[in-house]
Amino acid sequence: MALRQQQELKQIQKLSPLQMQVIKLVELNTVELEDKIKQELEENPALEAGDEEMPQDPDDSDITLDNEDESENVSQEDIILGDYASEEDIPDYRINGTPDYDPYYRQTNYSDEKSLIESLEEQIALQNLDERKQKIAQYIIGNLDENGYLQRDLKSISDDLLFHEHIDVSSLEMEDVLYEIQDLDPPGVGARDLQECLLLQLQRKLPTHSTKLAMQILTEYFEEFSRKHYDKILNKLNISEDELRSAIDEIVSLNPKPGNAWSNSLEISMSNITPDFIVESENGQVVMYLNNQNIPSLNVSRDFAEMLQGYNQNKDSMSANDKQTVLFIKQKVDSAKWFIDAVKQRQNTLYKTMQAIIELQYDFFLTGNEGALKPMILKDVAVKTGFDISTISRVSNSKYVQTASGIYPLKFFFSEAMQTDSGEDVSSREIKIILKESIDGEDPSKPLTDDQLTSILNEKGYKIARRTVAKYREQLNIPVARLRKKI
Repeated sequence: MALRQQQELKQIQKLSPLQMQVIKLVELNTVELEDKIKQELEENPALEAGDEEMPQDPDDSDITLDNEDESENVSQEDIILGDYASEEDIPDYRINGTPDYDPYYRQTNYSDEKSLIESLEEQIALQNLDERKQKIAQYIIGNLDENGYLQRDLKSISDDLLFHEHIDVSSLEMEDVLYEIQDLDPPGVGARDLQECLLLQLQRKLPTHSTKLAMQILTEYFEEFSRKHYDKILNKLNISEDELRSAIDEIVSLNPKPGNAWSNSLEISMSNITPDFIVESENGQVVMYLNNQNIPSLNVSRDFAEMLQGYNQNKDSMSANDKQTVLFIKQKVDSAKWFIDAVKQRQNTLYKTMQAIIELQYDFFLTGNEGALKPMILKDVAVKTGFDISTISRVSNSKYVQTASGIYPLKFFFSEAMQTDSGEDVSSREIKIILKESIDGEDPSKPLTDDQLTSILNEKGYKIARRTVAKYREQLNIPVARLRKKI
């Protein structure tokens, strides 16, 4: 086989450091942004939190320091101090001030109680684990979902530990640490599936005949139990219906979502969320604020800026060590500048996205009536803002808005459009409300099938197929009719 060379022209889009910073920050919610800023302030001495204005920038002239001595270890060929020739190059961005893009600005904070993750981290810190296992445990806890489940496999978490922390962890050691987490409260936390979650809770109960039987059913006949094939369980275990009913009572008393048990109700759970936006209705108008509580003002260090200016004035007498120092200072100032600009762009992006959502769902934010919600998809917001759909998706993920009627995740406002018999567009959320009301009012001994639910919706004028009903039912976390039946 002959080898040959050929030239090929390709157009490749490469993200700048600033663009990469913005993408990462847009994904963060308010609390995560606060943590990120604290981390940057600790790691970058050129970044400061404060209200002071920056001094006069270095001279406008571009100054290039060539690497004259090739034997000296200077990591860049050129160091250009003239990058900071204008006042905008070293911004003093006051995040706590009133941004020029935000005429309505207010601060608030609702995160008063510990989250599930914080509680688990506190509990694991009290266990008799060495520093290595503590680090592994923190990584595992950080991967738990809102229900307290570990959805990621341990191998992936192990790979993260090796890549980010340079800790090589065996599968056996990962399992050992996971078992330590599963001993924490609430019972069932750290489970990898529903079966393990329920068994973890039963293991903490008194070993009565019913609990032992319940564990046997979950261990040996979980599929039959989940499908409610009770006759098969009765035959295989050779037990009475009363014994089976007692075992089932033990199982249904367990919490399939132990993470949710951390709050006594949805209202308490939502009150522990720090909203990213606050939307209010004032004098018949809707106003919106960014929640920037605890986010400090940021600027580039005065000392670092003055050092750059000093080196600029003495460039002719610089030694190789001086060049290394200038290189270090420039890298840190670059990093600080990018981060400050990225935070500003992040705030702009969030503000414009929320503004577009309000315009598209104005009636809801004015009245608080969920029935006023209109069909809205990511593309609708992207068109209105000029941002990419991927950007809107990042903004909508894990962000919350406080309204007069409660705190909502941004994802709540997105839904696809359906049509009625009259051709009117309605939100799929409206259909889900009717679907849930129909199921809530059904006879538990004869639950409604998807075909029957489809007929009910069709009779109400909603043109919808059975498979769509099944999809909406699953999105509402409602099982099929067979699994809703009660004995």
